[in-house]
Amino acid sequence: MRDRFLSLLILLFAPQGAAAEFYDCLSDEVRIIAPDGTERARYGVSVADEPTERERGLMFVEHLPKDQGMLFLFDQPAEVGFWMRNTLIPLDLLFIDQAGLIVRVHPDAIPHDETPIWSGSAVTGVLEVNAGEAVRNGIVPGDLAGSPFFLNGCGALDP
Repeated sequence: MRDRFLSLLILLFAPQGAAAEFYDCLSDEVRIIAPDGTERARYGVSVADEPTERERGLMFVEHLPKDQGMLFLFDQPAEVGFWMRNTLIPLDLLFIDQAGLIVRVHPDAIPHDETPIWSGSAVTGVLEVNAGEAVRNGIVPGDLAGSPFFLNGCGALDP
């Protein structure tokens, strides 16, 4: 819902010719960008920004397509903890601060494990992707999550 509203605002108020450039970024997508500006990965995401959506997350999901994930969004920056209760697939968790900076990567979260996985600092987003994605794509703390949901907007990339 939030991304549709943002899309409408950008289309209404963007300078002529810029609307298409911004609209591409506003699709349900997160780009992972290295500090040098190169794109490490791009994920199509389902957004969980309501309490019930965040509580369910990827529970009971048997397969997550490659290059897909779930982006959990929080209204205020806070330290958050996740667990893998009723989660059937292993996941990598990318903890993202308000600016879009990845502050922590937790690789290979174990299905059904109820041990809390903490962000370690205040975040406003967590991106869950298939286990192994962080290592495969070289995703590390200090990378940027380019998304209209963070202060960086689309990040440092040209669409």
